[in-house]
Amino acid sequence: QEQLVESGGGLVQPGGSLRLSCAASGSTFGMYAMGWYRQAPGKQRELVATISGSITYGDSAKGRFTISRDKNTVYLQMNSLKPEDTAVYYCKLDSLLNPAGYWGQGTQVTVSS
Repeated sequence: QEQLVESGGGLVQPGGSLRLSCAASGSTFGMYAMGWYRQAPGKQRELVATISGSITYGDSAKGRFTISRDKNTVYLQMNSLKPEDTAVYYCKLDSLLNPAGYWGQGTQVTVSS
């Protein structure tokens, strides 16, 4: 059973930066991608970025966010943050052993002055 532990969320002013981290523990056999999604109040969960053999960014992240990975930890560097980036950010691990994937508990990011 995979466990994902996220960290790095918080309150930041518009234009500021945050770095999110997500560490996967347990067996990583079958893992082929990790990524970040976010969900704002009243909205559907949306893709922020994923990384496997390639990197995919959602439209909201392009040019401002950077995803990276080191072994079983995935990072999301977020720059030039805007109030509309306020959301709960979820880490996801995609595995051949679990079509639904594994989700972290979420970390709150609030962008406000």
